[in-house]
This record gives sequence, structure tokens and C-alpha cells, in this order.
Amino acid sequence: MDEIRVKNLEVFCHHGVYKEENVLGQKFLVDIVSKVDTRAAGKTDELELSVSYGDICRCVKKEMTKQNDKLLERVAERLAECILLQFPLIKEVEIEVKKPWAPVLMHVDYTSVKIKRSWHKVYIGVGSNLGEREEYMKLAKEKVSALPDTKNFKSASIIETEPYGYTEQGKFLNTVYSIETLDTPAEFLDKLHQIENEAERKREIHWGPRTLDLDILLYDDLVTEDEEITIPHPELTKRLFVLEPLCELTPRGIHPLERRRYSDILEDLKEKEK
Repeated sequence: MDEIRVKNLEVFCHHGVYKEENVLGQKFLVDIVSKVDTRAAGKTDELELSVSYGDICRCVKKEMTKQNDKLLERVAERLAECILLQFPLIKEVEIEVKKPWAPVLMHVDYTSVKIKRSWHKVYIGVGSNLGEREEYMKLAKEKVSALPDTKNFKSASIIETEPYGYTEQGKFLNTVYSIETLDTPAEFLDKLHQIENEAERKREIHWGPRTLDLDILLYDDLVTEDEEITIPHPELTKRLFVLEPLCELTPRGIHPLERRRYSDILEDLKEKEK
């Protein structure tokens, strides 16, 4: 990925722990590295195919001066979020906020906080087999597509399927969503749980009936062993009702562990279940 760079952008504003910093203010320097595919702009010389570094600078200045923060960490986080949300062509941004006049009572060139943030592609498994299934699926689509710090929501077709695992229950409606988010996996999972709670989801029987089930299937090509969230979803390759809508959204997608296309995994699973 190509880069658009801004070095040592000077902004006078009011951030810091001490009263004097918030009253008198001070100079900050900001470095911005924006990851952008510049090839189309380079081939055509069309302005709309690139990102204006002037607009990036104005965005940073406006965000830095709109409120006072105690921590440089907070300033950097706000700047990264602002840039990624305002400029759709930017896929990743690296921000360094420097404080040349840091109150440390000894000589330093500057203190700084440097962070890197980016958009992440998430696939979500969706299911319902209790109560008004269609209404719960509608609720899920409305809530997930409207989540803050997200973009490019897509939904596969809804299919009706037999229950998996615990079979003494009604048929499910299932689908898969894709969306891009600025959240970490844990942050995004918390938001999905909040939506499930709005649907009065109860976790009483493993693989049992539920008003609404929202599972993170994939998060970029991330592979985790986290106790709270396992990615890719461990049951992904075993479930037709996940693979079918997933292949609708990413027909040439590749499983990050098995290194096989989901379409091939789906065909193999269909053969086994004949």
C-alpha cells in the first residue's frame, strides 16, 4: 500500500494534565502517514482518486482544537478515528503526536505517542429460531448496519435451516453479514452482545434455541487462541448454514488456517452430507 505523509504539522492547542497546559496552551507537532492506493490517481491525475494532504492537515487541526484532553494517547486516538472516518480512500493511518514543551523538568527534544489504526473486515454469522424470527433478523440487520465506526455493510440472503448440535428445537433463519470496523475483536464482540441482549437472548443450552445469535466468524485473516473469542470461528467449516451465505459474500475467500477457498470447503461438506 502506498503512503501520503505529513511531517511535523504544527498545531497550538490545550492538552495536558497540568492546569497551566490547559490554560496557556502549547505547541504540538503531528506526523501522519496515511496508507492509500495511489496508482489510479498516478495514472489519471484525477483529484478524486487521491486524498488531499491539505484536507488531512485541516482535519487534524480541527480535531485537536475542539476539546482539551489530558493524555496524548487520547489525542492520537481521536485523530486516527477522525481521519479514517472522513477519508474513505485511507485504509490505515499512523499518527505520532509530539509534545516539544513537555513538563518533565529536564531537557528533551519532545515526548510523543505513536499509534497505528486501520479498517478491519469482519464476517458475522446470524441466526434466530425463537419467537418472531423475521423480526429478530430485521433487528439484527438494522442494529449491525448502524454500528458506530463501521462502513460497507453487506448481507447475504437469509436461508431456513435445520438445527445444529441440539436438534430438539425449531428451524433457524440464518445469514452472514460483512462489515468494516475500527473496533478490536473484543470491542466489536461486546457490541454484538449488546444487540443480542436487546433481543432478549438467553444462553441456557449449548447450541440451543435463541432469539438472536451473532457470532464473529472472521476478522481479517486474524487467528487467535483467546479464551473469550476464537477466530476463525471453530465451527465455521462444519456448518452448511454458515458456508453457503459466506460464499455468497466472498465467493473466492480463503480460510486463514486451512488455506482453502470457502467454496471448496462448502462443496466437500455437501458431498459428505449426501
